[in-house]
Amino acid sequence: MSMHDESGGATQILAGLLQARTGQVISSGRYWRVETSLKPVLAEYCIPDIDTLVAALLGADNDDLVQSCVEAMLNNESYFFRDTAMFTMIRTQVMPVLQKARADSRRLRIWCAGCSTGQEAYSLAMQFADDRQKWAGWDIEIVGTDISNSVLERARSGRYNQFEIQRGLSVARMLRYFRQDGEDWEINSDIRAMVKFRTDNITRPSGNMGQFDLILCRNVLLYFAPETRHMAFSRLARSLGSDGYLMLGAAETVIGQTTSFNACREIRGVYTLQDATRTDRPVLDTNWPFAQES
Repeated sequence: MSMHDESGGATQILAGLLQARTGQVISSGRYWRVETSLKPVLAEYCIPDIDTLVAALLGADNDDLVQSCVEAMLNNESYFFRDTAMFTMIRTQVMPVLQKARADSRRLRIWCAGCSTGQEAYSLAMQFADDRQKWAGWDIEIVGTDISNSVLERARSGRYNQFEIQRGLSVARMLRYFRQDGEDWEINSDIRAMVKFRTDNITRPSGNMGQFDLILCRNVLLYFAPETRHMAFSRLARSLGSDGYLMLGAAETVIGQTTSFNACREIRGVYTLQDATRTDRPVLDTNWPFAQES
């Protein structure tokens, strides 16, 4: 067997490791990404090549190396206010309905699944802060989860470099909610306090997160095999309140994927639980303060 064939087999093993640990699938046409993403791991552990790496992974006491490989292969693409139309829809359509529905408790819980380095969760927090007076007296909790400990450490730090801070973030928000520290930008403590980050695998049961009013799971299920995607949808359904909303990425849908969710008839682009009582779901009042952009 040639070295090329051996390396191909090693790459397939590594792609299998990623799928087994996270549910994410790398197609054979994208195997090149495996070796590229693992170059920092090879350098860190002084391992000469992919074949030697696989041999090391098969050895004992390799938990740290396995975790490093899995985290390196994950797709952690994220930036502030990614898909601005979606954030506008949350602010002007989803939040007015939820604010009306939760008027008695004045409590709102949002889950950002697959939050990566935190930009999506912090974008939501900044959007609430923009409308601070409209949410005065409310208990708003935003929970960001990811399987990667390294990206969660970065998310908790709230620190971003110049390139990251410029991706999707307006100058006004940058100056309002961040302070410059050397070459990096650090998010203000009041925004950071609105978000909690924790390690979680969306494909596995978790009994201690409670239920949420809004779940954002965007560009996560896209990389899952069908059976893994089904498990993820089941988890999302168990975690969503009976009248809550689920938002997926632009290229993702529930159609043909799960029987747990329906497309929402009142708000295009979001999903509700299959057995949600339609007559109990508040509808958007066009005179509601959020119905128009401020």
